[in-house]
Amino acid sequence: MAHDQKNGKVEKVVYVGDSRVRKTVKNNVPPDYSAYPGKSEAFIPNFLLKEWMVAVVFLVGVLCLVISEPAPLGYPADPKNTAFIPMPDWYFLFMYQLLKYPYTSENYVILGTLVIPGLMFGGLLLAPFLDTGKERRFYRRPIASSLALLTLIACVYLTVTSWHHYQEELKASGTIPEHIKREEEMKEKKAAGQPAGGGTSAPKAAGIVAADDPAAEIYKKATCISCHGGDLKGVPSSGFPALRGVGDKHDKNQIMDIIKNGQGKMAAQYNDNIAKGLTDDDMNKLADWLAKQKKAE
Repeated sequence: MAHDQKNGKVEKVVYVGDSRVRKTVKNNVPPDYSAYPGKSEAFIPNFLLKEWMVAVVFLVGVLCLVISEPAPLGYPADPKNTAFIPMPDWYFLFMYQLLKYPYTSENYVILGTLVIPGLMFGGLLLAPFLDTGKERRFYRRPIASSLALLTLIACVYLTVTSWHHYQEELKASGTIPEHIKREEEMKEKKAAGQPAGGGTSAPKAAGIVAADDPAAEIYKKATCISCHGGDLKGVPSSGFPALRGVGDKHDKNQIMDIIKNGQGKMAAQYNDNIAKGLTDDDMNKLADWLAKQKKAE
């Protein structure tokens, strides 16, 4: 407030603000885009809230799958297990299959491991910068839509083909996947009232009976050693059982019959051993020695 004297009169002047400064009015209410369907909407909170809702639904779905289908667990890694068929996780199957083709492997492995994946992921990163059109409908973006559809079809085809080849390999080799075999073993142990695994210690393996017997030297010359090992422990994960304790399951005549006629994945070995220089008497002693391999009472 101030006083202004003019023409002998006193006039009271009250300042309520500087009229030269314009008042800025902020409208925090987002504009209504209902009059422009399909054109645009407020990013915060409208668009972002929709994205969050979709992400939450997707995350809940993934959590349900994780809970309902536990991760498969095989045996500990064994470099001696030549029957093991390696298989990557499902989301890498298309790359795994790609590396099986002649133009992406061996002399062209750089093409399959660096060039093609680099172009795919590089194109995905550059897509927002290359496709700058304002049109959002896919049928009006022929180039981007065609590339996306082609990539999707290629990934699905390679994934399905890779899984089909894996199943064919299992059938051809008669191999049971480790996680299935291990699950069946756990069920059998539970049914028998035995601990299925965990903190309990494994039972002590049977030792070699009559290790100084002359037949032990015959065993080292026989074809048995290539699969069952010099220590008679075999490779169970590859389908080659241990021969320690084999006398508890088979007698001498049964063992000789297996040697002559084979059993399961094991082919007949009698003629092969004769061809290696062993005699009928050697094979008889070998069968007798294997029948002595029993677990200690």
